[in-house]
Amino acid sequence: MRVISGSARGTILHSIEDKKTRPTLDRVKESLFNILQNNIEDKIVLDLFAGSGAIGIEFLSRGAKKAYFCDKSKEAINMIKQNLNKTRLQEKAEILNEDYSQCLKNLKERNIKLDIVFLDPPYKENYSANAIKEISELELLKENGIIIVETDEKDRDEKRIEEMNIKYKIYDLRKYGRAYLLFLR
Repeated sequence: MRVISGSARGTILHSIEDKKTRPTLDRVKESLFNILQNNIEDKIVLDLFAGSGAIGIEFLSRGAKKAYFCDKSKEAINMIKQNLNKTRLQEKAEILNEDYSQCLKNLKERNIKLDIVFLDPPYKENYSANAIKEISELELLKENGIIIVETDEKDRDEKRIEEMNIKYKIYDLRKYGRAYLLFLR
């Protein structure tokens, strides 16, 4: 796993050897950033369920103003810290070691507004729609903000998002092997 582009380009990142943590494949990450390439500079990003922090680090490397990394695993938090130190991007990052719901509430209390939220929860869990609903209810996204969900259960997530009557709608969908990226606005 490596940083694809920007100031930390080519840096090899550490990853967690754990069945619960599944890093985003380089080809998925590269495609994601090709789609977003003109929408990264000076943005405020949340990497929710951050794992090793590779996605948030890629955003920072490509010019994002600030990235928040949230994961409840202490092992993941230690890995994010190591990767931020390795890429020298720690001054533009904030790490939150807490449950995703508590993280979202804390960001709201601090009046933080986000441009981009990347959600990559454990695949077999139903966290995506719940997180999107909370982001919506807490009004954490800026007016033109986007949410990106990585999932292997597109139909389940689309259905849950629709059933929950969330104000954000899927405007783009991409498939990469068994992984899907859902883009909401």
